Amino acid sequence: MGACVTEALIVRGLDKTFSKPAVRELDLTVHPGELYALLGPNGAGKTTTLRMVAGLTKPDKGAISIFGIDALADPAGAKAITAWAPDEAMIYDRLTPLEYLEFVAGLWNVEPRQAKARALELLETLGLASEARRRCEGFSRGMKQKVALAGALIHDPRLLILDEPLTGLDAASARLVKDMLQARVDAGGTVILTTHILEVAERMADRIGIIAGGRLLAEGTLDALRTQAGQGGGDTLEDVFLQLTADGAPA
Repeated sequence: MGACVTEALIVRGLDKTFSKPAVRELDLTVHPGELYALLGPNGAGKTTTLRMVAGLTKPDKGAISIFGIDALADPAGAKAITAWAPDEAMIYDRLTPLEYLEFVAGLWNVEPRQAKARALELLETLGLASEARRRCEGFSRGMKQKVALAGALIHDPRLLILDEPLTGLDAASARLVKDMLQARVDAGGTVILTTHILEVAERMADRIGIIAGGRLLAEGTLDALRTQAGQGGGDTLEDVFLQLTADGAPA
């Protein structure tokens, strides 16, 4: 018998209500070393789900396990191996990218010399090396998004959580980010993301979850989703997505 592999993320029975239910009895599983895309219409509960996984929003009920750590009982332990990057970059405009990354690294107790080397490596990979010592206040939205992504990666998290990571990026920058995420997964990292760009999920995701009305409608590879939707082998993710959300969205 092989050794038991701890799942990267297990969510069971997750519920959250604001003025109305946002997430309802949600179950999903993300395997180690995969890129998992969580897709759904606007208001489906995707961002609320990711915020609960990241420890930024407390669920009304349910369980969240991150690499075997109970994220509700031990939030600090879970956050130490997790990173979250929202769709709106939240960085300090008065700092340079290098200063910001060194600051974030310090919050995670990354040794200063290692933090600087890691920061410079990330900025180089993301095409920001020439901007490393310029204040972020004059940056475009896309540049700020890349700085925020670098900040999420500075402590080398085991689980990377991204909400619309390609928002505001031009084609060249989007390619850089996609290549970085693919390289991270190829090296054994785990990524869960939301995106409205279904072609990105179709090309990059190992498995896909489709959510509507706060409930998971389907989960699996694209071929598995095609089967669940009753679609043929040549149908795109867009075809499958529209079929599943039309058939399965709660009233």
